[in-house]
Amino acid sequence: MLVQFRQYKHEEVQFDDNRTTGESQTEDAVNPEGEEYFGKDVAELDVETWETVEYEGDPIQRRSLTVDGVTAVSVPQDATDGDEDESGLPGTTVQLRMEGGIESFERAAIVEVQDENPQETERE
Repeated sequence: MLVQFRQYKHEEVQFDDNRTTGESQTEDAVNPEGEEYFGKDVAELDVETWETVEYEGDPIQRRSLTVDGVTAVSVPQDATDGDEDESGLPGTTVQLRMEGGIESFERAAIVEVQDENPQETERE
């Protein structure tokens, strides 16, 4: 199966002499143009790209991930016990089972799951 989801985390604060505590970073400060920062287009690099989005009036970071070769998707029942209210982020823990084992992604929200080779059952 092919699984597409979004993962969230708190904005990584980068303090400098011109900022005060609690001052939000702007999209330009967090995500400068790729060519300006790296000397080449970001699409040419194999890196994790987080973007700053607004959630309930606060800036948070989000990335989109697509994982191929997944055999099962699960959301553990106890994944959000106790930490959901404290984190202030959308999503929950999502576990993806693949041939190499199980991989967990915290603060994730599933966008789409596709079975690349669906098996049709014959009706009699």
